[in-house]
Parts: sequence; structure tokens; C-alpha cells
Amino acid sequence: MSLSIMNLINEASPHFHGNASTTKIMGAVCLALVPTLIAATVLYGLAAPLLVLVCISTALVSEHLCCIAMHRESTAGDMSCVVTAMLFAFTLPANCPFWVAVLGTAFAIVVVKMLFGGIGCNIFNPAVAARVFIMVALPSALSAYPDVAGKPLDAITGATPLAMASAGDMPYSYLDLLLGNHAGALGETCIITLLIGYIFLLAVRVVDAWATLPFIGAVALISAFAGQDVVYQLLSGGLAMGAFFMATDYTTTPMNPVGKIIFGLCCGIITGLIRFFASSPEGVAFSILFMNMFVPLIDRITRPLPAGGVKNALI
Repeated sequence: MSLSIMNLINEASPHFHGNASTTKIMGAVCLALVPTLIAATVLYGLAAPLLVLVCISTALVSEHLCCIAMHRESTAGDMSCVVTAMLFAFTLPANCPFWVAVLGTAFAIVVVKMLFGGIGCNIFNPAVAARVFIMVALPSALSAYPDVAGKPLDAITGATPLAMASAGDMPYSYLDLLLGNHAGALGETCIITLLIGYIFLLAVRVVDAWATLPFIGAVALISAFAGQDVVYQLLSGGLAMGAFFMATDYTTTPMNPVGKIIFGLCCGIITGLIRFFASSPEGVAFSILFMNMFVPLIDRITRPLPAGGVKNALI
């Protein structure tokens, strides 16, 4: 059967487009983070949503001003900067000074995202990079975390479960860790709400589990090898938020399943090594940031060959 030349498509791919858009995808991520925001509000009071609001406002203004300076149409409305702001806010304690939140958010948007060209062009995950920036530049801002159980935020501060575990003390039950009944950052306390949000993103096919499961599995194996309580380690710190929401970022993680598996495994290995064999009790942010650098190489190594194609050298 002959095909009319008029039916041929003579233009660059993609030839067919889905209904998904950046705004819809980022809106779904924001919606998935709402349960954790509600849990943080219950645990820490109004300081939690206020901190998130400060970060979101800073992100919107920073991205809009960057677009003006770059003589580009504003991209602040695509919701990507809101996702970055919420994720960064979730790495902070509820008693974090607002000026620190503003500084970290501005760093994430201006330096890590917009200077590289905006969404889709940044090498590093902006929220993770901002967390590491604050950890290095202003460690005192992350040195004390408010306790819960209705106590005033400035009345008592406690160490996080991971910090206590590294000192040989594990006073929290698994249920405490699941419900967030302990000191910690906004997004590393209530594991149940993080899981609910992640399952929602899986259900609407915004994310997949190719990087998440190897990430968590590698941490579990190293925890067992190091003689640690595996369940305690998996439910503590920023592992859940990092594996569910940061290791699934479209821009800063590999594109195909094999690459994502390699990325997740390496993140988990580095996280475990830092937790048990370094001076820091937490390693999620450092592991993700470190592996972000190797995403182009991983993509090149794991790129599927077209039919009849010839594999090129890595360099």
C-alpha cells in the first residue's frame, strides 16, 4: 500500500504531545507535599506554614526578577520555583530565622537554577544545593531543632533521631518516627505523609520508583552491614524526602530506568557511608548533590541504542 507524501511529517520530533505540562506536573508535586505541610503545622504550630510561605514568596520574587534581568518572559508562574521553595523549607527546622530561609531560597533560585538557564538547565537540584549551602555557611541555623508535643518553639530544642543514634541513643519508637513525634526538620518528621504524597505522584505517573527503591535499598544494606537498626535508619533523617521527592527530579536525575537505578544505588551507598563512617550523622543532601554531577555521564553510558546503531566511546 502506498502512502501519500502529504501524510508524511517533515519536522523535528516530538510529533505528538501529551496533556502534561510543567505547571500541571509541578502543581501535582505541590499537592503531594501538602499532607506533610499539614503534619508539620500540627507538630510545630503556625511557624511551619509561615516558614514555607516565606520561602515561596522569596522564590517567586527571585525568579521573576531574574527573568526581568535576563530579558525573558517570566517563568515564575510555572510552579517549579514553588516546588523548590517548599522542598527547601522542608529541610529547615521550624525555628529557623526567616532571613536564613530567604537567603537559602534566593541562592537556590538565582545561583543554582536561573544562572544555569532556568528550569531544565540546572545541573544541581536547587533545593538540595540550598540546604548544603546553609549547612556550610550558617551551620548554627541548623544546629537546634524544636521539639514537639505542644511545647513553645523557643522553649526546648532537641537533637534529631539520627544525631542521637550516632551517639548511641535511640529513644524513639518506630511509631514515633512514622508520626513525626520527635525533633527534626519540617519534612523529615512525619514519614507517613511523605509516603502518602509519593504514592499519589506514582498514581498520577509524575514520578517512578527506579531511583527511589535502589536508594532506600542501598541505605538498608549498608545499615545492616554496619550493625545498625535498619528500620530506624530508614525512618530517620531526610532519607524519605530525599528518595521520594529529590531523587525523582526530572532535570537532575538520569532519563532512563537503568541510569536511575545507578543513580539511586550510588546515592544510597554514599548516604550510608557518610552516616556510619563520617563525622556527619546525615548524608542524603551530600549524596544527591554529588551524584547530580554525574548525571550527564550516566545518561551517556546508559543511553539506549536505536536499531542498527553503533555504540560510541564515552568521551
